[in-house]
Amino acid sequence: MIIKRPFWYPPGNSDRTLHIYLPDDYYSTEERYPVIYFFDGHNLFFNEDATYGTCWGLKGFLDRWHKKIIIVGMECSHVNQERLSEYCPYEKHFFGKTIHGKGKETFDWIVHEIKPMIDKEYRTWGHREATGIAGSSMGGIMSMYGIIRYNDIFSKAACVSTGIFWNLSDFRKDLKQVQLSPDTRIYMSWGEIESGKAAHNGNPEFDTREARSTRKFEKELQAKNARTYLYFQPNGRHCEADWAAQVPLFLDWLWLQP
Repeated sequence: MIIKRPFWYPPGNSDRTLHIYLPDDYYSTEERYPVIYFFDGHNLFFNEDATYGTCWGLKGFLDRWHKKIIIVGMECSHVNQERLSEYCPYEKHFFGKTIHGKGKETFDWIVHEIKPMIDKEYRTWGHREATGIAGSSMGGIMSMYGIIRYNDIFSKAACVSTGIFWNLSDFRKDLKQVQLSPDTRIYMSWGEIESGKAAHNGNPEFDTREARSTRKFEKELQAKNARTYLYFQPNGRHCEADWAAQVPLFLDWLWLQP
């Protein structure tokens, strides 16, 4: 079942809708559940809620998945370019504009307001081993930032189409300041089409800027104790339909595989 509830977002001085998935038998058991916090929560469950009319189909997958889990999908602002600011923990230049990122404030909101509310009002396992973070595009940037800077809160992250090349220097600065727990799992992916042409007609799985940057950063994450999984999506585009196709892959690896 999906519950939608408004939740006050102080940096934006307005509400953001939480799209909360509960297992269908939630109210008939006393079971507790792990939680994944997802960015762009409106794109997860229903096509009619999704920005471009195509969702990730996450409800259908979870209803038949082997593991029961709670998903907290956090909706962003849909006003002008506010999403870029809300989901950027750095100051960036994007399409000729400077983004003054509110991503750090967004994470303060997640960690100090949303998560305590979810752990209080729903039957969760609140410890880090049962808590994950996930997102695509700007949500992927936030998920990588979160697993690094809040590794005491999150043990797992799905960083889908993150644009490592665009953020590599910032991620490296953050990573230098921490030592990740050995049980940290980080899934990173990029699509063939969204990454541009490979240099010198090379293999796009290895020879685009995004492929090279992601593979370099993977080694740096591993040196800090993290376990990683890289996925190159052949013909992969920067869109919900192609991200939806990765759902079984990253959820199985993050939560079920030894």
